[in-house]
Amino acid sequence: MKLHAAALLVTFLLGIFLVQMVEGSVGSQSMRKVSCVNLTTRQLNIRNLISYEKQQLPVDAVMFINRMGIKICVSPHQKWVQTAIKKIDQRRTTQGK
Repeated sequence: MKLHAAALLVTFLLGIFLVQMVEGSVGSQSMRKVSCVNLTTRQLNIRNLISYEKQQLPVDAVMFINRMGIKICVSPHQKWVQTAIKKIDQRRTTQGK
């Protein structure tokens, strides 16, 4: 009976140790706080966009950030999206000089 209780205790402690190791390794990875799941189909006003982030998972998307800090997700395959990215990049390079 004592051997059985000792085996259960060791199994329990090993389980706790493994859970802590997994949580630690997952917690140490940097994760994006906001990610795109749904994409808008409407074209945005490029003049109001100040920044963007590209993502591939869970969906292939570009997340634009407008002047008010609102994040809007769109498909990167639309022509206007590529134009908007180029304009934002141009603004960044001229502001950096």
